[in-house]
Amino acid sequence: MAIQLRPACKKCIVIGGSGFLGQHMVERLLEKGYTVRVFDIQKGFENDKVQFFLGDLCSKKDLLPALQGVTVAFHCASPAPSSDNRELFYKVNFMGTKTVIEACKEAGVQKLVLTSSASVVFEGTDIKNGTEDLPYAKRPVDYYTETKILQEKEVLNANDPDENFFTIAIRPHGIFGPRDLQLVPILIQAAKSGKMKFMIGDGKNLVDFTFVENVVHGHLLAAEHLHKDSPLCGKAFHITNDEPVPFWSFMSRILTGLNYDAPKYQIPYMVAYYLALLLSLVLLLLSPLIKIKPTFTPMRVALAGTYHYYSCERAKRDMGYKPVVSLDEAIERTIQSYSHLHQAK
Repeated sequence: MAIQLRPACKKCIVIGGSGFLGQHMVERLLEKGYTVRVFDIQKGFENDKVQFFLGDLCSKKDLLPALQGVTVAFHCASPAPSSDNRELFYKVNFMGTKTVIEACKEAGVQKLVLTSSASVVFEGTDIKNGTEDLPYAKRPVDYYTETKILQEKEVLNANDPDENFFTIAIRPHGIFGPRDLQLVPILIQAAKSGKMKFMIGDGKNLVDFTFVENVVHGHLLAAEHLHKDSPLCGKAFHITNDEPVPFWSFMSRILTGLNYDAPKYQIPYMVAYYLALLLSLVLLLLSPLIKIKPTFTPMRVALAGTYHYYSCERAKRDMGYKPVVSLDEAIERTIQSYSHLHQAK
């Protein structure tokens, strides 16, 4: 049963509230009776009930006014994982988070809920029902993940019950849903350019895709259950749909739902992986002469061809988590929300 927060505890801020997850978080918090502020580099939407603070995450001077009187800070600001801007990842995910922690402590914020990622333990090899006890990846699959590891460590190490400052990291995996600018639009773009004809591997590898409303639900439960002597303090929690699905079945359902063909042909996993590796080496050698950003990379091959799904038993036990939207309903609602991408045939 969720712990009811007193009205005084209901003043919160969503750092990164203009983004995909952030906007869904803001809407749900308002529904739950929270007073909501948003801190972001830009104003992503209009809402009279929300107080916006625009600024740079790395500037404590920008952050402090936004954090005054706030009890709970949700930190979900991050560059898109598909970006290849190493400096930006380091600046926002690591340096920015260090500044957020300092500013929260200075402003007297009691709870910091971080949006981390289940990929912090993923090295490109199979993970089946992975728990939070898995070690951080020694060879992270990309620079986004490398900086998410640094970020999560900072936040969890900052947990300080003696100073009345409590932290938690929520690790979703494969977030999708209405208004996402990543998964579905990129998939449809690939289908339009004829790049979705091949399936990597045998199509049996199970993966977690997590509906955005379930991710938001996990964050709110975390905030409600985070208090002194709670088992949540300074810990990471996987939040998933708890329904792992074959990677290519999920992709095919999105594609066919929007009237595109599902992949017809198979490429053996190792063949695809070494082809992608070879391509990335060739492009590296050519990089002084020509800049090409490949879409076919070893990291993407690993994500498409390996098992990576996670247990959320710890979240069920310690914060009463269970998904509020099933995978079938989530896929249906997502497809409907992208009707403008539907292909006429």
